[in-house]
Amino acid sequence: MGEQPIFTTRAHVFQIDPTTKKNWVPASKQAVTVSYFYDSTRNSYRIISVDGSKVIINSTITPNMTFTKTSQKFGQWADSRANTVFGLGFASEQQLAKFAEKFQEVKEAAKLARDKSQEKMETSSNNSQESGRETPSSNQASSFNGTDDEKISHGGPETAALMSENDKLTTTVEQSNTNAKKLETELQTLRDNNARLVDSLTESSANVEIWKKQLNTCKEESDTLREKIAELESQCEKANVEKERNSKLTVRVQELETELQDKEQELENLRKQAEIIPQLMAECESITEKLQAAEVKNKDLEDRIEGLQADIEDSQSKQGNMKGELKKFMDVLDGKIDELHEFRQGLSKLGVDN
Repeated sequence: MGEQPIFTTRAHVFQIDPTTKKNWVPASKQAVTVSYFYDSTRNSYRIISVDGSKVIINSTITPNMTFTKTSQKFGQWADSRANTVFGLGFASEQQLAKFAEKFQEVKEAAKLARDKSQEKMETSSNNSQESGRETPSSNQASSFNGTDDEKISHGGPETAALMSENDKLTTTVEQSNTNAKKLETELQTLRDNNARLVDSLTESSANVEIWKKQLNTCKEESDTLREKIAELESQCEKANVEKERNSKLTVRVQELETELQDKEQELENLRKQAEIIPQLMAECESITEKLQAAEVKNKDLEDRIEGLQADIEDSQSKQGNMKGELKKFMDVLDGKIDELHEFRQGLSKLGVDN
């Protein structure tokens, strides 16, 4: 059957730098598929990853390998055959944990497969040695070439190798027979499926004609329905126009009702104001009387103001006369002061001369 995938995930692939052996070098530009493959014929396990047409991981798992988690989302393992170290960066911790668990399972399976192959080799070598001791031809060959013990010691490993090859060939033949039987079964299954497909094709051909007739009928019904839909759409357009008119009328009625309520409110206010008019008239008469009395008082006050203005004018004229006399007095006083100043200067000169 060849290799079959048993586990698949996605991760970013890295390889250790071959020169520094410390830095990681990206092997893929983005997350790629990483799968475990099992080869039933060789009884071996491999990790394979392909980026486009390039194989970036081809690592056969051995019992000596160890997968190490270096961070929460990153793990690595060393492959001595490829002489490199592979690193995988996952999107989550769960993906890393699942990959690590699968690595451990495959590692244990590889160890069991190696142990079984070693047991088969030991068993086949033991059987070949025993058959070599019991075969007469080996005794004859030993008597010709030397003693029996010497022949067994020299011919044992070759016989074991031949027996091992014989067992491998026998196993291969058995597997071939088994595969042949499986292929015959699969071939018969394919023949049965082919017959069923032929019958289905015949039924499909018959059904196609029926479907064509039904399609034509459906087309006619569709055309009829389209005409009815067009009529209904025209009726709906008319109904929509009527609905728009009704909605406009409804809005207009609401506006008129609002205006009517406003008018009624204004009328009610006018009625209330009409009830207050007699009181306002009485107040107006009293205010008129007060206004007349105030006018009389105002006239008296105007007469008094006129008298006061005459008095003010007299006082202003008198004040002007007093200002003129005061100015004359100040001029005389300035002259006297100047004379006094000159007199002081003369005294000071006399004092200096003395």
